Amino acid sequence: MNLALFDFDGTITTREMFRPFIEFAVSPRRRLLGAALLGPMVAGYKLGWVSPSLMRRCAVHMGLRGVPETRAFALGADFARAELPGVLREHAMDRIQWHKAQGDRIVVVSGALDVYLSHWCRDHGLELLCSRLESRGGRLTGRYRGAQCVNAEKSRRVAEAYDLASYPLIYAYGDTPEDRHLLQLAHRRYYQWQEVA
Repeated sequence: MNLALFDFDGTITTREMFRPFIEFAVSPRRRLLGAALLGPMVAGYKLGWVSPSLMRRCAVHMGLRGVPETRAFALGADFARAELPGVLREHAMDRIQWHKAQGDRIVVVSGALDVYLSHWCRDHGLELLCSRLESRGGRLTGRYRGAQCVNAEKSRRVAEAYDLASYPLIYAYGDTPEDRHLLQLAHRRYYQWQEVA
């Protein structure tokens, strides 16, 4: 059995899905307030002055703080069913099926949120390491539980969860510099669907 590690946004999907989920799950009133308060940060993000991870952290805090955890996961299930099928790359799904046919262990390793990605991975029979939202007293705090699953955190989580030396061959698939550490774990690396050395 080999190990196949897949980034989600932009690798399995045709585009990043964090913002569409926020727009799907957050009330119009709160989105309006967030747009007003985070406007300068969004501008900085577009100019490359604000990191994607900081932008996501602020959006989670503004949009999801105080939401009941059960509601967040229910919205995530709705989002996974309604929105994700339309953005899946056919080539990526074919590659996942190829790994399944080989009997490989397949893990999605993503900065995407557990509230929706957990449903999608369960429906497709895939294991998951991703960014998780913190809750207290049944409500989201607006913070992450632990670090966002991006950059070096991706490889750290994989190494913690799996005995990498036990796999004859490790494949990894990614599409942005945030996946660089994940790709370094693999014997066969695919960046934007091109195999790299």
